[in-house]
Amino acid sequence: MLPGVLALVVLALACHPVGQEPPSGELRINLGTEPPSLDWNLATDSVSITVIEQLMRGLTRLGPDLEPEPALAERWEVSEDGRTYTFHLRRDVRWSDGVPLHAEQFVYGWQRLLAPATAAEYAYFLFPVTNARAWNAGELEDPSQIGVRALDAHTLEVELEDPLVYFPSLVNFMVTFPVRRDLIERHGDAWTEPGKIESLGPFLLDEWRHEYRISLRANPDYFGGRPPLERITGYMVEEASTALVLFEQGILDLVRLPPLEIRRFVDKPTYRSVAGLRGYYYGFNTEKPPFDDARVRRAFALAIDRREFPRLLKGGEIPAAYWIPPGMPHHNPEIGLPFDPERARRLLAEAGVSPGELDPITIVYNSDQTHKLVAEKVQAAWQQHLGVRVELQNREWKVFLKELSVDPPAVYRLGWGADFPDPDNFINLFTSYSANNHTRWANPHYDALVQRAARERNPAERQRLYDEAQRLLCEEDVPIIPFFVSSFNFAVSERVRGFVPNPMDIFFLEEVDVE
Repeated sequence: MLPGVLALVVLALACHPVGQEPPSGELRINLGTEPPSLDWNLATDSVSITVIEQLMRGLTRLGPDLEPEPALAERWEVSEDGRTYTFHLRRDVRWSDGVPLHAEQFVYGWQRLLAPATAAEYAYFLFPVTNARAWNAGELEDPSQIGVRALDAHTLEVELEDPLVYFPSLVNFMVTFPVRRDLIERHGDAWTEPGKIESLGPFLLDEWRHEYRISLRANPDYFGGRPPLERITGYMVEEASTALVLFEQGILDLVRLPPLEIRRFVDKPTYRSVAGLRGYYYGFNTEKPPFDDARVRRAFALAIDRREFPRLLKGGEIPAAYWIPPGMPHHNPEIGLPFDPERARRLLAEAGVSPGELDPITIVYNSDQTHKLVAEKVQAAWQQHLGVRVELQNREWKVFLKELSVDPPAVYRLGWGADFPDPDNFINLFTSYSANNHTRWANPHYDALVQRAARERNPAERQRLYDEAQRLLCEEDVPIIPFFVSSFNFAVSERVRGFVPNPMDIFFLEEVDVE
């Protein structure tokens, strides 16, 4: 049997010989890898989110300008003190099995997300809701005391601990989607498999051949109107260069461009690009020596010349020593540690670290050409400027995610893209209560700054709070090293109409058609 990707390529070529007309009404994309989960309470990665966004909708949806628009909620009101939101649900929404949308499905989904037994990494997203944090921490026995309740079948009331200026944007994100208790009780963990899952978005899950492809079909009863596409087929080709070959053979319609190929496509009509709200960083496990000393972490950050990454990747990356990206409110380009190898070496000496006596530093990243190129550049920089030995290890995506949650490596690669367009989405990531914070770093002052900024209505004061929090994160304690802000680069078949990449990397595929 042929291994992995090669077997997939041969099978794809067999199914769609070169020169054959592409399937009518079908969009063929590359997902890149197997989605770890289609449970929207549990999924955390961009691949799973891309699929879930086609299957489901939330109370709101972000429009082209990234402002929240009505979705499952046709309208909402907020109290004068900013603490109570009342969402009025559409009455014409039904799940794929005909069951009507009910406000109680949001209540159950939010309680499930926050339940300690669920162990959802995104549970902290709903901590602004009254008593949500206490329920998640096991300090509350009755989930009905959480500030979310169904006033009737079509009215959802949400009570917040404090005003939250971006709350309508937050409830566009998948973890806040409604969940069917009956499906989970009937099918258990298998409720997201074809034939078991029910959804209410523009597409329905038709087939999931694990490690190979996912097929979605148009939802004829979608409340927004049946989408133009009949079908979306997402293949799981991990090698971007292999996916590009399939694109050029006419077998795929939409792929992400590998870095070394961008220059070849930049002047072609098939090229699409947009600057993203996505940061690329290296994280430290701050409990593992020598990175349990902030001076050592600062030294490793100071030994990185971030200007090298755009030269290497050539994909429109923006060097970034800060964490809140350009295009996001309260961005400050003056924050962060500059390239200063002399200061880096002085900090190592001050910390009592002799580079020649250190065990090799291992950088762990998930398998991908871009991550490999970045890791090799960092390896060379740390060896040259700090005199340390550096080894590289790559992992398959699901294995990598599991390692991060169980025992994070001393140094690891990750990125973060905006789930909603507010700086809290970036800054909150590294609070002590965020399950997406794999650094093991906890700073009570940082947590307090983040919580104050989230409820602050004065823009100037909010800017001051975020600046102080970013300096703790990127200059003083340094549990992470921001490298650059990514751009999204695609090759899109000329038969595809209506695909427009956006800064949050959301795929609005219900608006796409193919010739």
